Amino acid sequence: MTQPPHDEPTAATPEELREQVEQTRHELGDTVEALADKSDVKARSQEKAAQAKEQASAKATELTGQVKAKAAEAAYLVQEKLPDPVKDKAAAAAEQARVKAGQAQQMWHDRAPEPVRNNRTPLIAAGATLAVTFLLLRRKKRKSGGVLA
Repeated sequence: MTQPPHDEPTAATPEELREQVEQTRHELGDTVEALADKSDVKARSQEKAAQAKEQASAKATELTGQVKAKAAEAAYLVQEKLPDPVKDKAAAAAEQARVKAGQAQQMWHDRAPEPVRNNRTPLIAAGATLAVTFLLLRRKKRKSGGVLA
């Protein structure tokens, strides 16, 4: 029925024929397995979803680091320009913000769905940093008569 390939010599002995048959079976098994893997749409989509989730997590981690660095830089610049009484009030406001952040974290833990809660730390840190920066800028604006210096 099928003819052997032209570039391979035909087997002369029954042992060589058995080896060729076994090798052909092995190659056919590998081919069938590869085709089955390609046709398994559900598994391929799950793999792609896992890859996308991993990439999104890595990007979120990177962005969180950038936000923290920028917030720290902004807080440092603001702190350098503030007089001591304002710094004292800002410290009190920061403590109050920490307390509120703790309360928000507890509320988040109590009410947020499980998948969302697993990524809460970067979000809370960024939110707390932004809140402190906002409070510092707002107090400075009030102190300077409504115009940011």
